[in-house]
Amino acid sequence: MEAEEEGGVSSKVLKVDSEEAWDSFITKQHTQGIPVFVHFTAAWCVPSIAMNAFFEELAIKYQNIIMFLLVDKVAKKMEVKAMPTFVLIKDGKEVDRMVGANPEEINKRIHAFLQPLNQLNSE
Repeated sequence: MEAEEEGGVSSKVLKVDSEEAWDSFITKQHTQGIPVFVHFTAAWCVPSIAMNAFFEELAIKYQNIIMFLLVDKVAKKMEVKAMPTFVLIKDGKEVDRMVGANPEEINKRIHAFLQPLNQLNSE
């Protein structure tokens, strides 16, 4: 599942622009058992925009393991009060939340989240 960015370049990050789209992605994720990593952003927030390329890199790296969503308009539903905010969702429930543009911390948290899954797959 790929989204298309400007210029026809495909993106592994899916853009969510409505509550209906949010509900659809979260329901699909829950049904398929795929974790979701969400970047809550705003067009006016420079640190959020600066994280887009990093978020795309993560989406490419973990494309078959985690669904990556970029959300601009549904932040209120998830009680997001600051941008950027990153939320990890598994089985329909929030399991981690990070506020701020900190790529190193995001990498650590994803790695820690995936550690138990990697151990299960290697057994």
